[in-house]
Amino acid sequence: MSFDIAKFEEALAQDTPPAGLEPPLLALWYGLKGAWSEAHAIVQAAEGDPSCAWVHAWLHRMEGDLANAAYWYRRAGRSTPTGSVASEGRTIAAELLARRPGGAATV
Repeated sequence: MSFDIAKFEEALAQDTPPAGLEPPLLALWYGLKGAWSEAHAIVQAAEGDPSCAWVHAWLHRMEGDLANAAYWYRRAGRSTPTGSVASEGRTIAAELLARRPGGAATV
């Protein structure tokens, strides 16, 4: 089935993540659910992936560790955003989903 940002956001109401999400999207799902430790473990395990570095930055921004967040934004090649943390999480998810083949995830 097609999996876009609307379906990703709907999946946040579930107790378990959708099957087939790549590590950065899976970490975002956990992070947006408030499961910071689970999300952080996922991105730490994929340290060389720029998309995971972006999510890693977002997670440290979420926890208020702005110096660590700035380090990970640099690793991801991104500027530190000024908007809300929740809005940024959804923006990251939308961009990562759009990068998948066909512009939407297939789960």
